[in-house]
Amino acid sequence: MSVSVPYTQVVGEGSCADDGVELVSFREEFYRCLSARSDAVFELTDALLCSGDPVTLVDLSLTPEHRRGHGALYDGLNCGRVDIGRLRRAVGALPLPRSSDGRIVLAIDISPWLRPDAPTSSQRAFCHVYGRGKNQAQLIPGWPYSFVAALEVGRTSWTAVLDAVRLRPDDDETTVTTAQVREVVGRLQSAGHWRDGDPDIVLVYDAGYELARMAFLLADLPVQVLGRMRSDRVLHFPAPPPGRTGRPPRHGAEFKFADPQTWPEPDSNTDTDTDRYGTAVTAAWNRLHPRITHRGSWADHPGPPPIVEGTVIRLTVDHLPGDRHPKPVWLWCSHPGAGTADIDRLWQMFLRRFDIEHTFRLFKQTLGWTAPKIRNPEAADRWTWIVLVAHTQLRLARPLAEDLRRPWERPAPPRRLTPARVRRGFPRIRATMPNPASAPKPSRPGPGRPPGSRNRRPAQHHHVGKRTKIDITEPKSETQPG
Repeated sequence: MSVSVPYTQVVGEGSCADDGVELVSFREEFYRCLSARSDAVFELTDALLCSGDPVTLVDLSLTPEHRRGHGALYDGLNCGRVDIGRLRRAVGALPLPRSSDGRIVLAIDISPWLRPDAPTSSQRAFCHVYGRGKNQAQLIPGWPYSFVAALEVGRTSWTAVLDAVRLRPDDDETTVTTAQVREVVGRLQSAGHWRDGDPDIVLVYDAGYELARMAFLLADLPVQVLGRMRSDRVLHFPAPPPGRTGRPPRHGAEFKFADPQTWPEPDSNTDTDTDRYGTAVTAAWNRLHPRITHRGSWADHPGPPPIVEGTVIRLTVDHLPGDRHPKPVWLWCSHPGAGTADIDRLWQMFLRRFDIEHTFRLFKQTLGWTAPKIRNPEAADRWTWIVLVAHTQLRLARPLAEDLRRPWERPAPPRRLTPARVRRGFPRIRATMPNPASAPKPSRPGPGRPPGSRNRRPAQHHHVGKRTKIDITEPKSETQPG
């Protein structure tokens, strides 16, 4: 079987005029979401979109789209106010890409904003960062952000980023991510993207998430959890019938990923010919569950641990880019009875998860998400949403952009421009759009700090990581003095 995935999105095909109206409507709604320093924040977003070079924050004040000085830029970033709830609803109401069968596929992942040299910045946590060599991972202080993005079909670098939440040091990653996904799915239902009778939304996670916990907490939503597991995991088949004596067993035979002797005959197999990976072979086993104990994210679970069954998929391919002998990939899906057609669809959806890595690279290298040296985490949240809104406008301007390619670049067909090339032509698109921001009023800069004066209010230094209070009060001695 040969995979032929279309490059076009499964969304309504409209004219360029309709796309332009949609972009104008979103820009006006974004302006209404700004309740303080609205003109400065809106023009900062336009400067981010129209700047041709990789972004440094102060250089944005020199662009023609930012008609105010650098003081107004920092004032809008530090003291502006954005109605994040209304902005989330506006982003969620936009058209979404879907898979070839009409499903919504959401990728959830964490990307850190590293701030190792910022002791005056509060609420920093230790972020896991991979090194170039084996066993070279590090923990670096920073602000981790959890993103939710809708994935397209085919090979593309586009995603529809729907939400971003900063993880605080004392937050439980599973709890915060589950609440974030629940709110995103609720907004999609309110916007009419999912109705009763539609196929379930697929949530794609990478390794590191507690997939069984996610599936248990989201069991009341129309979603399927799909994610990668480590190759040393051990799962269990359903428990055998109880005997005449003794307590009924809760778990069946072990299924060790690293021990083929524990693998019975798979419930389904697929063999797919691909252009990029060669032959992709999958083997799937239904109704497998992990052994859950009262620790980690399950520590506060009331009652006995539940049995969360799913389907395990073992994916092997002939080759990967730069790797002639790739290792198998183990996937787990919360659908316990997935069939052959489901298996073939699920592993292809998981491979599309890596498109969000292109979005993270665009955020950091082109849009300069982590470039500003911002002190307050609230200002970091504000700047994160400015970058997210800029990326959303690029997505809406995708059918309107011209291919302003460099002499050494290959021509790209319509609607197949990369986000960076759409941004290259955004100044022309913006020139045809109404600007809701008012013109700046004439003013003069303030006197600033008098020459020779010293800062007598130094910024407070903050610790990194969790700050759990422990009661170390010693008990009073029962011996009374004589």
